[in-house]
Amino acid sequence: MAHHYLPAGPDTVHWGHFDPAAAPVLRIAAGDTVQIDTLSGGPRNLPDAGQGSVLPNHRAALAALAQDLGPHLVTGPIHVEGAVPGDRLIVDIVSVELSQNWGWNAIEPGFGAFPDLATEYENMIIPIDIARSRAALPWGVNVDLHPFFGILAVAPELATGRIGTVVPGAFGGNMDNRFARAGASLHLPVFCEGALFFAGDGHALQGNGEVCDTALETALNGRFRFRLEKGTAPRAPEIHRDDLLVTMAFDPDLDRAAVEATSRMMDILTAQTPLSRREAWRHCSLCADLHITQLVNGKKGVHCTLRRATLPQD
Repeated sequence: MAHHYLPAGPDTVHWGHFDPAAAPVLRIAAGDTVQIDTLSGGPRNLPDAGQGSVLPNHRAALAALAQDLGPHLVTGPIHVEGAVPGDRLIVDIVSVELSQNWGWNAIEPGFGAFPDLATEYENMIIPIDIARSRAALPWGVNVDLHPFFGILAVAPELATGRIGTVVPGAFGGNMDNRFARAGASLHLPVFCEGALFFAGDGHALQGNGEVCDTALETALNGRFRFRLEKGTAPRAPEIHRDDLLVTMAFDPDLDRAAVEATSRMMDILTAQTPLSRREAWRHCSLCADLHITQLVNGKKGVHCTLRRATLPQD
């Protein structure tokens, strides 16, 4: 096993798209760890002088790259040797660190849960105290930060071609799930040889729902460990923690997303415990929680959480 470092810059970042035909920027073996740097925001999101320090590689990436299909800067792809369609890629999120002393939040007409509330594009810079992991909101509240990556993804199927970064799917992508933080393991189905992993859309803070279309967006770096399980691809992304199971679903209809996220939790229960499908249904009603992940990414997200302590044993 080896450790690698993947910086974010013009040669390692894609602006707004996932491309299953993209050349890998790093090749690793299963079991390796990688520190991945990410960037956040286009030119209109950068702070004015005195509001925060812009990373030099951020300016270089914006100058060299053309935005295509979506707004997010994503680092990758990483090719995991031996990964083939049908495998399960397990991404252990070892650590997540703040990379800059500011973040941004934007509102825009036509976007978010209240699309008529904004009359023009408004970008707000929020200072970040990296040492204390806190931010001062402009209305006089200081809040603790809980950084996580809004985008963690493998490439979609080759036949899908290049797609934008906004809409999440079975490949992961713009999930905006705040459980994808340090200490968690993200399980993704593999669709392309090598899996082709991307990371980006750093969030310093976000509530479930992300109702105004953006979180406290910022640059993050993360340390990840990559593992493979052959032939056990989940139907959609899952998050595993020592104390918690999280299943996800994405659909334009919130009800359908809720049903699908619950169904996937029932799949885990019937596969890993003695429960029948009907018993798993009852168990989810008694012990599981449904959360709205986000309302703003084209396909709405719902995640179902279940504490491992409630799992019946053989």
